[in-house]
Amino acid sequence: MPRFVSLRSDEVNVRAGPGFQYPVNWVYQRAGLPVEIIGEFNVWRQILAPDGGTGWVHEATIRAKRGFYITADKAALRSGPSAGAGVVAYLAQGVSGALLRCTPTSDYCKAATKYETGYLARSDFWGAFPGEDVKP
Repeated sequence: MPRFVSLRSDEVNVRAGPGFQYPVNWVYQRAGLPVEIIGEFNVWRQILAPDGGTGWVHEATIRAKRGFYITADKAALRSGPSAGAGVVAYLAQGVSGALLRCTPTSDYCKAATKYETGYLARSDFWGAFPGEDVKP
């Protein structure tokens, strides 16, 4: 901990505390959204979301599969892991998808949307720590 995971379904209740007795503060409606686990209590995980929101979710509502969330105004999805590689697509802020692989020494990570696969600059998305090794 901390570590990144993603939301399992299109409806995840985020609670004020670690238990069903705590009120639901909001509901995330985006399967695959990457969140950072910043705390743990029994079967509950305290998360930090890309929008800065924090709260508690049941462990059954998250999965280890990695995701990305574009934080830059516009991010280039490239054909290779370098700034000189061709652009496959431009992704707008808020677009999310699957994070497939990151090598510790690269500034780029392999990622996929519903339609395209390519490489994103680490500085353009939320979902991986600097220098983190993400394996498929």
